[in-house]
Amino acid sequence: MLSRKSKLFLLKMASLFSVVRGYNIPIIVLAQYLSAIFIIAPEKRALTILLDFNIFIIVLASSLTIASGYIINSFYDSQKDLINRPNKSMLDRLVSQKTKLNVYFSLNFIATFLALIISWRAALFFATYIFLIWFYSHKLKKHPLIGNVTATMLAILPFFAILLYFYLKMPFDEIEHYKIVLAVIFNHATFLFLLLLIREMTKDLENIKGDLSNGYKTIPIIYGEIIAKRGITLLCLLTIIPVYALVEIYDVGYMDIYFYLCLIAQIFFLIYLWKSDKKEQFIKLHNVLKTIIVAGVFSIVLINPSVLLH
Repeated sequence: MLSRKSKLFLLKMASLFSVVRGYNIPIIVLAQYLSAIFIIAPEKRALTILLDFNIFIIVLASSLTIASGYIINSFYDSQKDLINRPNKSMLDRLVSQKTKLNVYFSLNFIATFLALIISWRAALFFATYIFLIWFYSHKLKKHPLIGNVTATMLAILPFFAILLYFYLKMPFDEIEHYKIVLAVIFNHATFLFLLLLIREMTKDLENIKGDLSNGYKTIPIIYGEIIAKRGITLLCLLTIIPVYALVEIYDVGYMDIYFYLCLIAQIFFLIYLWKSDKKEQFIKLHNVLKTIIVAGVFSIVLINPSVLLH
């Protein structure tokens, strides 16, 4: 049998794991590596990328920065989460706010130091990223639309760290060829950006009660649920543009199956969205979007499965 101290320690570890959303970090790590192998640098061997020490440091620094971002977000949202996510909030409160801040600063220091091993540019990138996450959590999050757009941009920024790493070390005579790769990356990023923005706006519909109680000026609160649903519908329609470019113009291999299924899923998503008016229904919609996003990560392999054989 575990002693009382051991049980308390395990509970606090579970609480900290919940605060940093440890279940999300492996997905982000996988997404960064798969993006590097299949989208950003498809001409390189998969094993070369997996064994690249600098890429490992970038991915590790990204993971630490994202984890610290969840901590500072939880710190500022503690009162709101008591209403929106009471069960998770009670678990998160097993770790004191002081401990959370200590872990937050420690993770940021380690992430910046690791980035400095690569170069001062990498350290500057992550220092800026850390500041933007704090500024979003402290100031921008409470404002309509700008908060949603900023949160979405911060979610995809780690992928640009790897993109810059490959771009800056590329020989000058290969840059012209790399423009095609950049076009493919841009369309993938646009599609992901739109999906994440749809998710952020769906979360606003889900969290109306807590947001209203804590002075958050989200789109559903300021303009109403109908306007928010129209905005989500428009964003779903806009996803057709990058999907068309990736499927019809650029070669994404078997990943076009994912994009077709994704568009079909969005049709049912919109039908259910316009029928929804309760928190539980918006939570289901939110979970559908998370499933689509996670499925997209694993579907990157479908671009060219034979890469894994080499």
